[in-house]
Amino acid sequence: MRISLRIAWRYLFAKKSQNIINVISWISLLGVLVGSAAILIVLSVFNGLHSFIGSLFGSFDPDLKIEAVEGKTFEANDSILSIIRETEGVEAASCFLIDNALLRYDERQMPALIMGVDKHFSSVTNIDSIIVSGSFPSPEDYYSLDNCCSLGYILAQQLGTNPMAFTNQLVIYAPKRTGNINMSNPEKSFIKQVSTVSSTFAVQQADYDSQYAIIGLSQARDLFCYSGNEVSGIGIKTASNLNTDNIQQLLKKRLGATLDVKNRWEQHSQFFRMMEVEKFMAFLILLFILAIAAFNIIGTLSMLIYEKKESIYILKAMGASKQTVTRVFLFEGLLVSIGGALIGLLLGIALVLIQQNYGIINFHDSASYIIDAYPVELALSDVLIVFIAVVIVGYLAAWYPVNTIVHKYYQSAR
Repeated sequence: MRISLRIAWRYLFAKKSQNIINVISWISLLGVLVGSAAILIVLSVFNGLHSFIGSLFGSFDPDLKIEAVEGKTFEANDSILSIIRETEGVEAASCFLIDNALLRYDERQMPALIMGVDKHFSSVTNIDSIIVSGSFPSPEDYYSLDNCCSLGYILAQQLGTNPMAFTNQLVIYAPKRTGNINMSNPEKSFIKQVSTVSSTFAVQQADYDSQYAIIGLSQARDLFCYSGNEVSGIGIKTASNLNTDNIQQLLKKRLGATLDVKNRWEQHSQFFRMMEVEKFMAFLILLFILAIAAFNIIGTLSMLIYEKKESIYILKAMGASKQTVTRVFLFEGLLVSIGGALIGLLLGIALVLIQQNYGIINFHDSASYIIDAYPVELALSDVLIVFIAVVIVGYLAAWYPVNTIVHKYYQSAR
């Protein structure tokens, strides 16, 4: 095998009798190089988008979220809260209650998701960092939430209200959970509350900004007719120096099978799974394009084998087996693939790191976007996957012509 590799190395850099063979060899190398760099850059862009969107969710969502396995709500009694707060790595816990309601401001009406939160909500999320108008109550001023609410900025625009409006009182309607509907007077089948818009927030995700309204937890329980301990979930802030997955598994073990503990990925599993599928499909499409470019290797090896047919006769006369001769040209194709992959990956890594640190490619009108430059993030796993994929494609492109043509010349040698 070592002899085959040394001969292949000499063939790769030796001057060819036909200059077109050199040209096609460099074209093959360039095709693999560009393809490798392009795949790595595209995968890094998906990584950057994944991390960036995850950071947007992180401003509103807790590190871990506890929800009932069955049903909309569960009893957050002192026993459950004690288990959570005494678990190592849990810095804060906040109860919340979510249900549907109708908002009315003047003549405008919009459906919304009402989220009742307790005084620890700002401790388990970064809600203060996404307030765009007004102010969110601090834990010390939490009880002011019983008289006011915070709206997603799109929802506020649709209703035509904001904290600076001259009159910003909002009316909240929720259907009664118990009792029968009075058809002669349907209004009595609803609970009505009046709230003042104290702030608006922007998660930069339409699912939040166009639907959510945050009020006090006790106010939400009164609105939706829930008892004093019922919640939709409990948000948890974990210690930054500890592994969140370990804390998640520990809580699952302690809380039992009736409650589910979700990390940030699992809280938006459908969205992130869709991004993973898009990333995989982009990888397959670019790999297919790379495979087409790799067909140049077939032409290169075919012409090289034809030129070196006399060498095949000599190697056979010297006692070289067909397998040894085949390896010479197979290594030749692999050297082109590996060389192109390594140079392409180095180029891709350099471009990704430059964009990641300096943001060379940015948006023309950055004021209209929430970021200035295209987000990218380099992952070592992507580098390894691209390298392995390119080598496999190069091997498959070299295998057929080498085995077919070398066999023909080797058999015809006397």
